Formats: sequence, structure tokens, C-alpha cells
Amino acid sequence: MRIDILTLFPEMFNAVLGTSIPKRAAQKGLVSYHLTNIRDFATDAHKSVDDKPFGGGPGMVMMCQTLFDAVESIERQDAAPDKSRCVRVLLTPQGRLFDQSVAEELAAKDRLLLIAGHYEGFDERISEGLKPMEISIGDYILSGGELAAMVVVDAIVRLLPGALGAEDGAADETFAGGLLEHPQYTRPREFRGMAAPDVLLSGNHAEIAKWRLEQRLERTQQRRPDLWKAYLTRLEASRADRCIE
Repeated sequence: MRIDILTLFPEMFNAVLGTSIPKRAAQKGLVSYHLTNIRDFATDAHKSVDDKPFGGGPGMVMMCQTLFDAVESIERQDAAPDKSRCVRVLLTPQGRLFDQSVAEELAAKDRLLLIAGHYEGFDERISEGLKPMEISIGDYILSGGELAAMVVVDAIVRLLPGALGAEDGAADETFAGGLLEHPQYTRPREFRGMAAPDVLLSGNHAEIAKWRLEQRLERTQQRRPDLWKAYLTRLEASRADRCIE
């Protein structure tokens, strides 16, 4: 996978992409990162990338020309024959909420181009003309899209086959299958009056799997009613499909 990131602050990404799983995935050849400064495509002497909004209002708005030129230039560097395998992603609080299902969808692509904006927002024609997938990591405002882009990259890269040490690591984590992860324990067996469940030390893998599933179901129901409701909806839909077959 190739991941391009368009940003005004490429230096912000060095620590994240050069550490832990993102770094190891790149070293294994599973992913390559390419950072591009949007300001490199500005055409005036001041390297302007933003301007005051028409109609007035607070803040500055990112202009069309620099982003269109940057996106088109980057995509020419490594043209993919199958355009459906390439996705432009605009990080914006107005976008689709980023969750595990979106991460899995993007992890199946060959190439991603993430656009991290700044200032008050984007000229609307950027969305109209470039037609990116618009993504938000939550209902809150950040100083820019850089942190959101880092979250998206980390969530996607860990899903690439071979990125994690354990082959089934990603499949066993929180949100896998729409449920929260089961409780985890390690040594010592007892600590300050709190003991690890006996079943985990029984060596009975079937019983351990059963206990873990029960814990995932219970934890999701108690802590995330929204996920629990969605899980039940999918379960009912699956049962209905089987009945039709």
C-alpha cells in the first residue's frame, strides 16, 4: 500500500510514522509513506494557501488551486491502472465518522491520499471537484487535520496482513466483529486481592474461548449500548438471510 499525506506540517508525522507498528510495516515493505507540503504548490511570492472567505466571517479558508495541483501532481507520480483501488480522503469534521469498518474498507485499497487541512476549512469546490471520501474521527474540533490523519493511518496500517506480530491479533481486538475486547490478564496470578479468572489458566481452550466471548458480549452491552444495538441488528439480519436461503 502507498499512503500519500498532503499537509502544511509534514514534520508532525515523523515521530508517528517512524515508530512502532507504522515503522515496522514500512520496514517489511507492506506500506510506503509519502509526505507532501501543500505550500509547495502555492503560486504567489508569499506561498499563500488560504484566503478570507467570500461573504465575510472568521478565519481563513484553504484555496482550491494549491490542493488541486498537489493532488494531481502526486497521483501522476504513481498512476494505478485500477482507479477503484485508489482513494482520496479529506479529513474534515463534516465527514463520515471513522470507525473500524471504515478502517477495514480503506485497508483493502492499494493507494490512499490523505488531505489534512488547516485554518477554518476548505473551499467547497475542493470537495466538489476532487470528490474525496470525507472522514471525521469524532465530533470535536482539532487545530488541523494532521492528528486525524495520523489516527487514520495507524488504524489502517495495523490491519495490513503481516503488520502485527500475531497473525490473528487484529481480529481479536476491540471492535472486531462489532464487539469490545474481552478482559486481559497476565502475571502475577494474584495482585492486591485481585485474581485472574481460573478459566484462563485451565488450559481448556474451548472454555477459554467461550468465556472470552461471554465477556465481550457482556462488556459491550454494559459499556457501549450503541455498539450492542448495532450488533443485535446485524445478528437479526444474518438470521433472516439464512432463513431466506
